[in-house]
This record gives sequence, C-alpha cells and structure tokens, in this order.
Amino acid sequence: MSTLPKVAWIGLGIMGSPMSENLVKAGYDVTGYTLERDKLDRLSAAGGTAASSVAEAVRDADVIVTMVPASPQVEAVAYGPDGILENARRGALLIDMSSITPQTSVDLAAAAKDKGVRVLDAPVSGGEAGAIEAVLSIMVGGDQADFDEAKPLFEALGKTIVRCGPHGSGQTVKAANQLIVAVNIQACAEAVVFLEKSGVDLAAALDVLGGGLAGSTVLARKKDNFLSRDFRPGFRIDLHHKDMGIVTDAARTVGAALPVGAVVAQLVASLRAQGDGGLDHSALLRAVERLSGAQV
Repeated sequence: MSTLPKVAWIGLGIMGSPMSENLVKAGYDVTGYTLERDKLDRLSAAGGTAASSVAEAVRDADVIVTMVPASPQVEAVAYGPDGILENARRGALLIDMSSITPQTSVDLAAAAKDKGVRVLDAPVSGGEAGAIEAVLSIMVGGDQADFDEAKPLFEALGKTIVRCGPHGSGQTVKAANQLIVAVNIQACAEAVVFLEKSGVDLAAALDVLGGGLAGSTVLARKKDNFLSRDFRPGFRIDLHHKDMGIVTDAARTVGAALPVGAVVAQLVASLRAQGDGGLDHSALLRAVERLSGAQV
C-alpha cells in the first residue's frame, strides 16, 4: 500500500494531462475529472482513475489539484452543491494550479477555511514542454505548513518551487511572469521580422543571439516556432490574453505603471480579435508580420 496521499485532479487539458500523469509515474493514486471523455481515457491508460464528477473525484482525496483555464472555471468547480468545497473531506488540501486573479485565490482560501479545507495557490510556468518534462517553475501562496506538506508532490511536477507569501502571492508572481513572457515574445517576434527583412540567415542569427545577453528561456523554447511558423498551441493566445488582463488590472489596483506591458496586452488582444486566439503565444510573430505589410 502506498503511503503517498490520494490525489484528485480536476482539469486535464494541455497542462493538466501531463502533470497528472507525472504524479502517476511518481507513485501517486490519481483520480481525475474533466469534461472531455478522451482526456479521462488518457489518464486511465496512464494508470490513473477516471471519475464521473467533481464530487466523485474529490470525496476520498487527501489532496485536490485544480488546473483549469481561468477564475470562472475555478469558481465553478470549487463552489456549489456538486463542487469541491461541499464534497471534500475536512482536512483535505486544495492546490489550485490554474492562473487566476490573486483576489479569486484569496476568496477561495477564505471560503475553504470555513469548510475545514486548506488551500494553496500554485500557478506554474514552463508551458506544455515543462509540464511533460516535469521541470515547471511553481510559485506558491499560502501557509508555510501546507507548502511543506505539498512539497514532495510539487517536486514530481517541477524543478523551481518557491513559496512567495500568503494566499494570492503565487498568482501575483504568475501575473508578473506572464508580463515578462509576453514582452519577451513580442521583442523576439520583432527581431525575427527585422532579421528576415534584412536578409540575414535567421537560424544562424537566433543561435548567436541565444548565446549572448539577448538569450532567454523564451527564445530557446520558441525559436523553432519562429523558424517553422509552427504555432500549434503550447500556451494559447486566448489564455495569455486572459493573463494580461489579470496583470494590468492587478497593477492598476496597486498603482504600478506598466507602459510596455499595456502595449503588448493590446497587441495580444488584437491578435485574438483577428482569429488567432487558439494559436500558441509565439504567434505574436503574425501580428508583427501584419504590421510590417505581410499577408498572413
């Protein structure tokens, strides 16, 4: 019999499926629920158990992980008679790994406390590749004791695992992460168009840039996307649009100016309005190409 906690995993999308499978590989008993039947079948094939509802998934769980797109989905699975808080056992630990507003995380922790459920907000960075390779960066908000308890589980999912402060802190750091990533992708996209229009060997240029001060994880991860124009989603424009809304709203609340971030948020919104919301966020290149006169 395993001494590891029993895990309920809610949300088996691009990130949730490989992450839950990594827990199975690490020896955890994982019961999952999501809306797509094929994703449940995938978890079962990997050695997990499929549930028919949120309530069924969480009923006997020691740890409940949610990985859904945004605040409304977190609230939908957490609250109500069929939700997590009404069906989880007292003492369970709820780890929300979605990227949502800091206030949603604070409110969830308060509501869960009344039900005897502990909460951590633990959004991640690293994209689909990081999820598959279990090398995610995990930024956590919540009580130190709960973080310490969850640390072994986090170590099956990521490499950089840091408690950033009280409830909501993980989401605040994730918002800052998404700001940096979006601005970085935009800068890389502009450089790609500039280099190509200048007649430079793009592959060679990106190689040498990657080895200097201009190098970044974003450039390393997205270089092949730029070179091949392969924008199959690892992290969709739709989701980055949501995240840029979170960071601009949170920054306004605390009085922080984001002049470059505001421009990039508008460029992300423009790309989405042109029908590219389902593409990978490296498709910001398409927006720069359009602005530079290309038909894409």
